[in-house]
Amino acid sequence: MKKVLTGLQPTGVITLGNYIGAIKQMVKYQDIYDSYLFVADLHSITIPQDPKELASNIKSLLALYLACGIDPKKNKIFIQSENLYHANISWLLECNTYFGELSRMTQFKDKSQKNKNFTSGLFTYPVLMAADILTYDVDYVAVGLDQKQHVELARDIAIRFNKKFGDVFKIPEPLMAQEGTKIMDLVDPTKKMSKSSTNPKGVIRLLDDVDSIRKKIMGATTDSGMEIKYDPENKPGVSNLINIYVSLSGKTIKEVEEMFKDKKYGELKKEVADLVVNEVLDIQKKYNEIINSDEINKILDDGIKYTCEIAKKKFELMKNKMGLHR
Repeated sequence: MKKVLTGLQPTGVITLGNYIGAIKQMVKYQDIYDSYLFVADLHSITIPQDPKELASNIKSLLALYLACGIDPKKNKIFIQSENLYHANISWLLECNTYFGELSRMTQFKDKSQKNKNFTSGLFTYPVLMAADILTYDVDYVAVGLDQKQHVELARDIAIRFNKKFGDVFKIPEPLMAQEGTKIMDLVDPTKKMSKSSTNPKGVIRLLDDVDSIRKKIMGATTDSGMEIKYDPENKPGVSNLINIYVSLSGKTIKEVEEMFKDKKYGELKKEVADLVVNEVLDIQKKYNEIINSDEINKILDDGIKYTCEIAKKKFELMKNKMGLHR
């Protein structure tokens, strides 16, 4: 079975868009691949974080992913900072990475322009990401388009290292998930639903109060005309509601259009709200059970023990190849 690695950033709160567009895809992956899933907490501190909030987010994020269907029996789940070999391997790779390569990273250029007083970690963190990837000899790295460049850098570093020191790393491929249905903002359906949205009315977060969720959906932007038809270009608001219904009901777009033929927008919104609330209530029930148990600690204890053994072997191999031994 081929291996896939996925990193999770412990910032923000998972939205309905994240759940439908990405997490549902991850749940499918765990049945196809030998899956490694880690919380990239070391990556998150490239920008300032509140320590208490960060610690809380790590546990909450894991509990929410588990509640959404991530199976600990099908994934090696661990926290990046608990595996000390990641940072050690990163340093060895950093000494085989060129300044020019890092300075060309698009995300670095974007973020450094927004904050001139950035840390060196923001500049070098793509090498830590390469360490995350290369340590486990994975075949694929599940990433969005914004991270594809970092996987390409990891490939370049691995190829260079192998040429210098011998066969050490498997060369991974980016796994560009065919993203599930893209869920748009409820207020501005021309924009994707985002954790960072400035208008909370447009975003449904999985831990939102269900009354609030229902209110947001009932107040969602719709379009001129009365016909309930899937037409993202001319009817983005209605099409977004149809997408949500389709994603959670398992029905086709045509079936949903037929269901709501001759019905009003308010009826569509009510049905969508009922579906979303039922789905979220189930997730929240599982989340509360997990977050208030010791399950996460047991999962993480198993995950870090397993991954540390692999990472230690890779680190020792790299050291020996580079002449870092007695």
